[in-house]
Amino acid sequence: MVNESPFTNQRAGEAFLVDPPGGQSGPGILVLHSWWGLNDWVRSFCRRLAAEGYTVLAPDLFDGVQPATEAEGEAVLKGADADQMSGLVMSSAHTLRAVSKDTSKPIGVVGFSMGASLAMWIAARLGGAIDATVAFYGAQSIDFDEAGADFLGHFAEHDEFVTDEDRVVTESFIRLGGAHTEFHVYPGTRHWFFEDGPYHDGSAAELAWSRSVDFLAQRLLSNGSVG
Repeated sequence: MVNESPFTNQRAGEAFLVDPPGGQSGPGILVLHSWWGLNDWVRSFCRRLAAEGYTVLAPDLFDGVQPATEAEGEAVLKGADADQMSGLVMSSAHTLRAVSKDTSKPIGVVGFSMGASLAMWIAARLGGAIDATVAFYGAQSIDFDEAGADFLGHFAEHDEFVTDEDRVVTESFIRLGGAHTEFHVYPGTRHWFFEDGPYHDGSAAELAWSRSVDFLAQRLLSNGSVG
């Protein structure tokens, strides 16, 4: 049986927490949602990760709001307090490490769109505390010199939010910091291709899932590393 629950902590706020089958904690993975909020699809994704052997924590970055349209999502994101959101991500990462199987081991982080940008940001800020970062159609142009993670990126071929230049710049910044990157572009896809909705692409989503599972297992389950 999978142990899952809403999770409240003074430092981490509201979140969804799920352990692997059997109720024992596993290596930690932090999941950062897109501007659709902490919805049923995100919870389902967390359960899917937990079934692979992980303890998964998904903080609610929008305090219960789940936009129904892109316009609503954009408006909620623009109105969000960036400092408060980044603080919530940071405290959630610390909370996850405290409830993971081995509190001394690094965690992984998976993010979607805005959550992908935050995933790369937290990996750059927490150094050796994060060992693996998976980013779905997100970009970031910051200093990655302190990052201790390897990075796996999934990008759409046709993306009005993340351009080819954004992707190249993101990978360049990560590589300049000395981190390993493995970026993939999925032909014929649009932004959101992995998530439920009109742009979902089943075959691309399954390939991205398979690559992500292998990547996370190599770094969090087998203690492997790609330099």
